[in-house]
Amino acid sequence: MKQQTPTEQKFSDFYNKWITQLEEHLISLLQKDDYTHDQSDYETLIAKITTHHKNYYRFKWAAAHEDICAFFTPIWLTPLENAYLWVTGWKPSTVFRFVDSLPDLTEEQVKGIEGLRVKIKMEEEKVEREMERQQVGVADRRMVEVMGGGGGGGEVVVMKGLLGGLERVMKMGDCVRLKTLKGLLDLMNPKQCVELLAAQTMFCVKLRKWGKKL
Repeated sequence: MKQQTPTEQKFSDFYNKWITQLEEHLISLLQKDDYTHDQSDYETLIAKITTHHKNYYRFKWAAAHEDICAFFTPIWLTPLENAYLWVTGWKPSTVFRFVDSLPDLTEEQVKGIEGLRVKIKMEEEKVEREMERQQVGVADRRMVEVMGGGGGGGEVVVMKGLLGGLERVMKMGDCVRLKTLKGLLDLMNPKQCVELLAAQTMFCVKLRKWGKKL
């Protein structure tokens, strides 16, 4: 079994605590109908979840700067979670499946959601093209090594460039994720926002639980 790097150990601990807290937030989201909420109650719930997600990305980006490769082969995720991975995280367009089931969407909201869906799809394709470009760069580097052209100080420079490229792609993917979430929340009223966050959070929590049972 491969020994964990310091970054992998640190982020594994962080992620386990983060997902546990996410499940606690889910309980609050699911209790939304047990009593009467005014708008400020919903906004408080929304703020807690969005802050929780922002903290995740803040910690992730700092850790990835230390060891970017760990995030493309994350040991803290189950095989099932890894199967749903897209550039080190959830695929932005998947969130729209939760939106489609929301009640009481106005015609204006539906148009806004469809417009955002198209924009996010284009953003995803942009990230995927950049990821392919990085993969070609890695393959080209390996070919040079096989042909005996590597070594020396130039090798260090090339490696730093490859790792920097992977870090850039990861952040591109994360930015699309954050843009998707913010874009959808901006289109909805507070109650709908809570419904959406509850659906997405439940999927994330259940995916982990199912993955651990396999």
